[in-house]
Amino acid sequence: MPLLMPLTQYKNKRDLRKTPEPAGGKATSSGKLRFVVQKHDARSLHYDFRLEMNGVLKSWAVPKGPSLQPSDKRLAVMVEDHPFDYRNFEGIIPEGNYGAGTVIVWDEGYYEPIVPVTSKKAAEKELSKQLKSGSLKVRLFGSKLNGEYALVHTKQSEKSWLLIKHKDEYATSTDITRKTRSVKSGKTLEELEKNNRKQPGKKAATKKASAAKTSSPPKNNSAKLPSSMPPMLATLSEPFQEKGWLYEIKWDGYRAIAHLDGKKSKLLSRNNKSFNEKFYPVYEAITQWNVKAIVDGEIVVINDKGTTSFGQLQNWRSEADGHLLYYVFDILWLNGEDLTEKPLSARRDILEKVLQQQDSELIRFSKNFTGTVQGLLKKVTKLGLEGIIAKKADSVYMPGARSRDWLKIKTGMRHEVVIGGYTKNDGSPKPFSSLLVGVYNEGKLHYTGKIGTGFSVELQKKILKKLQALERKKTPFTELPDVNKPSRFRPDPPNATAVWVKPELVCEVSYTEVTADGLMRHPSFEGLRTDKPALKVEEERPVAVKRKTTTSKKKFTRETDSKTLLNPSEKTQEKTINGHQLKFTNLNKFYWPKLKIEKRDLLNYYYQVAPYILPYLVNRPHSLNRHPNGFAGKNFYQKDVTGKIPEWIETLPYRTDDDPQQKNFLVCTDEASLLYMANLGCIEMNPWSSTVKKPDHPTWCIIDIDPDKNSFDEVIEAARVAHDILETAGVPSFCKTSGSTGMHIYIPLRSKYDYEQSKEFARLIVTLVQQELPELTSIERQVNKRKGKIYLDFLQNRPQATLAAPYSARPKPFATVSMPLLWEEVKKGLKMETFTVQNTMSILQEKGDVFKGVLGKGISLQQALKKIKSNFTLQNENS
Repeated sequence: MPLLMPLTQYKNKRDLRKTPEPAGGKATSSGKLRFVVQKHDARSLHYDFRLEMNGVLKSWAVPKGPSLQPSDKRLAVMVEDHPFDYRNFEGIIPEGNYGAGTVIVWDEGYYEPIVPVTSKKAAEKELSKQLKSGSLKVRLFGSKLNGEYALVHTKQSEKSWLLIKHKDEYATSTDITRKTRSVKSGKTLEELEKNNRKQPGKKAATKKASAAKTSSPPKNNSAKLPSSMPPMLATLSEPFQEKGWLYEIKWDGYRAIAHLDGKKSKLLSRNNKSFNEKFYPVYEAITQWNVKAIVDGEIVVINDKGTTSFGQLQNWRSEADGHLLYYVFDILWLNGEDLTEKPLSARRDILEKVLQQQDSELIRFSKNFTGTVQGLLKKVTKLGLEGIIAKKADSVYMPGARSRDWLKIKTGMRHEVVIGGYTKNDGSPKPFSSLLVGVYNEGKLHYTGKIGTGFSVELQKKILKKLQALERKKTPFTELPDVNKPSRFRPDPPNATAVWVKPELVCEVSYTEVTADGLMRHPSFEGLRTDKPALKVEEERPVAVKRKTTTSKKKFTRETDSKTLLNPSEKTQEKTINGHQLKFTNLNKFYWPKLKIEKRDLLNYYYQVAPYILPYLVNRPHSLNRHPNGFAGKNFYQKDVTGKIPEWIETLPYRTDDDPQQKNFLVCTDEASLLYMANLGCIEMNPWSSTVKKPDHPTWCIIDIDPDKNSFDEVIEAARVAHDILETAGVPSFCKTSGSTGMHIYIPLRSKYDYEQSKEFARLIVTLVQQELPELTSIERQVNKRKGKIYLDFLQNRPQATLAAPYSARPKPFATVSMPLLWEEVKKGLKMETFTVQNTMSILQEKGDVFKGVLGKGISLQQALKKIKSNFTLQNENS
């Protein structure tokens, strides 16, 4: 099996005087390896899968293209090595040349071996070893392809391999090859060919600079600027904090790429439309630059309050409509040199120096900010800005690609949507009542809701004129929207008539959240967007950044990975935790025999999950539920630990009515006390709702949804209704599975109210839920009076009452965990047994702690009660 095919084979097959393909190119010193997948319409359509390795691109031709389905084994024929610069090639190979046909960059990004490595050199050494063995296993980070893949050599021929997707979170039955556009130019093969036919006099060999964007040109002013450079895109993310990132303001404007070349300068939108006339002051300013360069930035309008206004930008015609600015944050090309492979920090240094030589008030440098992400978010929220952008300091610029090296963190929920219709209501004086909108998924437009607020009558008239020119008879959505669907807590709306339009207009919308059925809550119109094509408006979900997790300033800081505390062999082991010597015993005892889960596995789980679970345990007294013989063995409860625990463990004294002698609760303070409890056989952790600092004032209010013989889907229905009621009252809530049969809803109080106030507020909420679902739920304390209905328990809000903590294991058959969820995840089909001690850490490392808002700002009970009173009517006022 030939492995090292030199570039002489590549060059011998081509006449590089007649083809625009690159001749060479040097691999970067960046710490990441690049991959590219090129779609190639030659004698037959195929995909070229290329991996950077030892300075060249190892290449395979995949006739059917990559698959996201692990059961698919796609033939991959190994071909000659290609030069490193081939990863950027996009263009047409003329007839009569080897591989004649059209090529686009279908996907690109970074990759790494699945085996952990410490450097790029080590990665290439490991990959070369795997390649030689005939089994190459890699992890891709691309725009279309992500997750783990294997290339496996077959015995059919020397060049025959199989490309196989591994089972991971990116595996799906979706046909990814339906995505047909280039991640660099945004064009399909057909569009690239069509564009070439419009320029018949242009020789193929002259396409190297514009279509291929190949090798780094010499550092002189003779090299031509690329004709287009689509912007690198950011991925929506949850807030995080980590070293090695730069933070900028997320400007609420139009992304714009400026090509600076004197009178030949141009200002382009993200989809390559000219902004020269629309934003003429900025265009005139860039023509005055005395450099040849490409810079990336955002055009904004500053309103009278000194903040950005997307609405004013959308309607901007002249200086009278607002102060126009162009904030630039990256430079991609300068005086003949391609800068995209330089690290971001270096590119920004270059950009700042270039800007210092210019003299324009309209063009500003978008500065970096220091501090915590949460602190920055608070500041930009006060300023009325959209959010922040986090960028890895060492990231290279990937034109047209959406990368996790750039992350956008928003202060609120905003998104682009496609307008597929509008409604008219009987008797309404407005031009239209609402816009019917959606987002694309695999080329199909999915309905996401109707927008009825955020525009004036004058703006509606302008929008309606555009919509009327696009009217059509059939709905463009995959499902027929229910435009007359009533709100749960509001009267039925008047009869509305839907008018469908061609899905070409794009607008921006703000909203509070997405419901379980994919609809936006409380959407508000922000403005039309002319800078984004409708087909590229797709669903975005925030990702969690894998990082070190810190749960306090001094304690609980550890890399949250799969490291274990206890080795897999010895029955008894001693370890030093937080300076305390702990002896772990009976480690080979099966706690879940059928699952082969031992006591050591449970202890290892709590060791790994400690950074996530400890914020909900620390400084809280605990009731110990001990299962020394596993989940199915006999258990017993222990509250009083007087004289039975080491002196270093803290306690809280208490007395009972029938025994005046002082007793003591165990208080968890750190990892050592957590693991001590687990070693006692505490499969689950049961903390108080209050801390020892304010024992009479709970941190949170709890609604416990406890089913009888009801299905979990019915539990979910009750939880969703409770969430709707709380949301309508302006009350944030956080949910988790109980790990048994029910669900828990937590409301942050921040210890501002006592247990009685918390209990009465929970009583009010469950009473409203029971009114909504009288056939399904009950608030009767006596079991025989519930008649098999779901019990809505508000009595968990009592002193010393406990529930299993977030991320706590439960003594149940599947080794389940009480798992916090986003509300969008709480929908029918959810299974309790999905979350176990065996997979929780992998979920947490991807999602992060989605429950932490419980420990944040507490609600105002007075304001909540006022809103509830105005929105709801209790059927029995005495309840």
